[in-house]
Amino acid sequence: MDVFIEVLTTALGLALLAVTLYDLFQSVVLPRPAVNKVQLARIVIRPLWIAWRWIGLRSSRLDRNEARLAAFGPVSLLVLFGIWAFALVLAYGLIIYGVRDEFRPVLQDFPEAFYVSASTLVPLAYGDFIPEQGFARTVIFFESLNGVALAALAITLLFELYGAFRSREEPVVALDALAGAPASAVQLLETAAGKGMDGILKETFDEWRQWSAMVLESHLAYPLLVYFRSSHDNEAWINSFGAVMDSAALVMSSMEEEPTAGAAKLMFTVGNHLVEDMAWVFGLKLQSDAIIEESEYVAAIARLKAAGYRAHDGDVHWQKFSKMRGKYASGLNQIAQWLAAPPAPWVGDRSYLPHRQRPRRVTAPKPAS
Repeated sequence: MDVFIEVLTTALGLALLAVTLYDLFQSVVLPRPAVNKVQLARIVIRPLWIAWRWIGLRSSRLDRNEARLAAFGPVSLLVLFGIWAFALVLAYGLIIYGVRDEFRPVLQDFPEAFYVSASTLVPLAYGDFIPEQGFARTVIFFESLNGVALAALAITLLFELYGAFRSREEPVVALDALAGAPASAVQLLETAAGKGMDGILKETFDEWRQWSAMVLESHLAYPLLVYFRSSHDNEAWINSFGAVMDSAALVMSSMEEEPTAGAAKLMFTVGNHLVEDMAWVFGLKLQSDAIIEESEYVAAIARLKAAGYRAHDGDVHWQKFSKMRGKYASGLNQIAQWLAAPPAPWVGDRSYLPHRQRPRRVTAPKPAS
């Protein structure tokens, strides 16, 4: 019976060790999204975020809500590494318990085996249990090696995530000067039409094309980055990205012979790629809905005309803009609402508008005569 228990616990420990190391590999080491695979980050992070978001939004003060929600990204990273560390300790504890006769003194029960495993992974071994035979020594050696590797992965991932976070946030902060906070596509275009702003719109589209490619690579490889919030008031990376996408769509659909149309098209193409892949990774169902109303589009074109653009607001141009925006709008809104991003023009929670009860396109009521 003792032999059966030893074999069983060793087999269970090896199986748990293999699963944990594989999950660490595909979550931390592998620089690409692990789609349609069982992954600890998927199982833990999403339910944890739902509970955290519910608690975080209980306060009536916006600054408190943002502070609570901003803590989720770093905390969830610590939770993941805590779970991986516990899984490794448990796996090696089971293996050690299976070969407890190879230690001096002999381990009496599983808690002692768990203690030896934990003190080896950290490592903080006091030498009170010594492996005296080959397999036990091999187990202790590999657990110590795994402990060093886990610490190295944690430090490396932390620097990688914060490096990607800074690269993402710098253009978001810089966009405030053009698009305001929260970012607005119409304000961006109005500011770019001002005196002394020659070439600024093309530079913005070029910068955000590169930004979209960077986020596409970093956030798909490490989806946890999505939950790292902007540190400035009324800012959210998804809102700023949406404002630039809307600006590109307005330029391509409604502005006659606009010289920045080429840069807008390139940015729009890479941006659509980002939205599609984010939807693929997070399991979003995209819909071909422009989200905004035609009256909002007409009002935006009127402001652009006043700013000096040769813009058009006819039905043909509205349909073209609506079709373009329908490629990415539902994805942006779903991500913004999932992240509880601050409301922004045309992106995120639009239930505060008088004519809108839910974040999807409906027919606006006609004004009373």
